[in-house]
Amino acid sequence: MKTKMIWANLVSHDLQKTIQFYTDLGFKQNGKETDELVSFAFGDNNFIINFFIEKRLENAVKGKLTNTKNDNEIIFSLSAASREEVDLWYDKVKEIGGTIFSEPENFEVGYTFGFADPDGHKFNFLYWPGM
Repeated sequence: MKTKMIWANLVSHDLQKTIQFYTDLGFKQNGKETDELVSFAFGDNNFIINFFIEKRLENAVKGKLTNTKNDNEIIFSLSAASREEVDLWYDKVKEIGGTIFSEPENFEVGYTFGFADPDGHKFNFLYWPGM
């Protein structure tokens, strides 16, 4: 057996805010949004993250969702080509109102910072030499 693809499904409490945030970061929508869902493609391999309204995602997981404003669920790492690019992403995230939870810092041989989107989903931009 072999898995062909993997994607993520997260909650959005306001699809229009989600659309605005990820569009402002420069990511492209994966298809047209609906009343229950918007999707974005990330990276060269077009990793898809679907953002569902709460009711729809709760139905899919057959239970309650975590409150990402207070609790942690996962962190997605986004690669950057250089330390300077990490700093450019940092400036962009701050400019569009993202929440910085970890200021830019050296991490082993790399360089990174962490931010959360309007729903509290956590990401970091990471430069790692040779990656």
